[in-house]
Amino acid sequence: MSVADKISGFMEQSSWIRKMFEEGARLKAQLGPENVYDFSLGNPNLEPPEEFHRTLKAAVDDLRPGTHAYMPNAGFADTRAAVAEYLSGLHKVAFGAEHVLMSCGAAGALNCALKAILNPGDEIATFRPFFVEYTFYVDNHGGKIVTAPVLPDFSMDLAALEAQLSPRTAAVLINSPNNPTGKVYIDSDLEALGSLLDRKNAEFGRTIYLIADEPYRKIVYDGVKVPSPFQHYINSLVVTSYSKDLSLPGERIGFLAVHPEADAAKALIGGAVLANRILGFVNAPALMQRVVRHLQGVTVDISVYQAKRDLLCDGLAEAGYDFHKPEGAFYLFPKSPIPNDVEFVAELQKQNILAVPGTGFGGPGYFRLAYCVDDATIQRSMPAFKRAMGAFIRR
Repeated sequence: MSVADKISGFMEQSSWIRKMFEEGARLKAQLGPENVYDFSLGNPNLEPPEEFHRTLKAAVDDLRPGTHAYMPNAGFADTRAAVAEYLSGLHKVAFGAEHVLMSCGAAGALNCALKAILNPGDEIATFRPFFVEYTFYVDNHGGKIVTAPVLPDFSMDLAALEAQLSPRTAAVLINSPNNPTGKVYIDSDLEALGSLLDRKNAEFGRTIYLIADEPYRKIVYDGVKVPSPFQHYINSLVVTSYSKDLSLPGERIGFLAVHPEADAAKALIGGAVLANRILGFVNAPALMQRVVRHLQGVTVDISVYQAKRDLLCDGLAEAGYDFHKPEGAFYLFPKSPIPNDVEFVAELQKQNILAVPGTGFGGPGYFRLAYCVDDATIQRSMPAFKRAMGAFIRR
C-alpha cells in the first residue's frame, strides 16, 4: 500500500466535508450553481474591506531592498509589536512583541503551540462538538485528544470536562465563537474554567495550558462580547487568524500570543518559534505581515453576516427546525429531525442542499450549515429545506 495506514484512516475520518465539497462540484456542474444550495464550507463570501486593498497596494509598491527576504522565524518585529499593542488594549494585559509569534494562519499557530508543549502520550482536552482538524493536529505531535460533552445549549459542561482531565493533560483547547455551533462561552464559565485548571495544576503537579482558538472572535452578534481567557487564567495562549474577520483565508496569516505571566512563558514562545521553523512553515508570509500590521481591529462588515444568520434562522424556524441561534461565527448547528444525522443530510442532498453531518464534528444528531453564502442561496433553499423536513414528518 502506497499511503500510510494512519493517513488512510484520517482520510476516512475527515471524509464528510471532503465528500460534500466533491458532491457540490458535481451537482453544480450538472444542475448549475444557482440550483445547488451549498452550506458545506466555511469559506467567507465577503470580500476583504477596502482598507485591506489600499494597504496591500502600498505594500506591493514598496520596493525597498529586503522586503521579501528571510526574517526571524517569529516574524517581523514591527508587526509583532503592532499585534502586541492591539492585544494589550483588548485584553488589558501588557503584551510585548516577544509574546507574539506570527504564523501561517490559526492552524499554523496551533500546530506550533502543540509542538512546543506535547510529550508523547500527552492529552489535549476539548469540548465536543469540535473542529475536526483538532484530532489531526494533536496527533501530529504525538498527543491524543479527549473530549467532553457540552450542555444542551452548547455551553461548557465543566463537570464533564473535569472528568477528562488527568496527569497526562497538557492543555485544554477551547473555540469561542465555536465552529460548528456558533456558541460564545460566557465570562463566568471562563472564570470557573480558570479556577478548575488552577486546582488541577496543584493536584497533578504540572501546568495545564488553556489554548483559545479564536479566528471568529470579531464575528459576533446582538452586542455579545467574547470574554478574554487571559483575564481568567495566566497560563493561557491564544491562536487566531485574519482568515475570517478580514476574509483572507487563502493568505494564511495569523498569530500565537502567550500570556506574559504564564509558566515558562519565555521557553514556551521560544519553543513555538522553533516549531515554526522545524514544521516547515519557517515564517509567516512576509507580504501579509506587512499588510496586517496596519489593520489591527479592522474587520469586514459583520452586520452582513448577522443579516444572513437571521435570514436563515427565520426560514428554518418557519420550516420547523430546532436550533439555538448562534451568537457568533457563521455556522448554524440545527438538530436533525431524526436521530440519524447522516441519513437526514442525505435527504437534504436529494433536495440539492449540501450540509455536513454533526457526526463529523463529534456531534451526532445535528448538522452544520455554513451561512457565509449569498443571500439568494439562503432564500432559494427554503422550499428545499421544507421538503426535506416534510419527507420525515410524513413517515
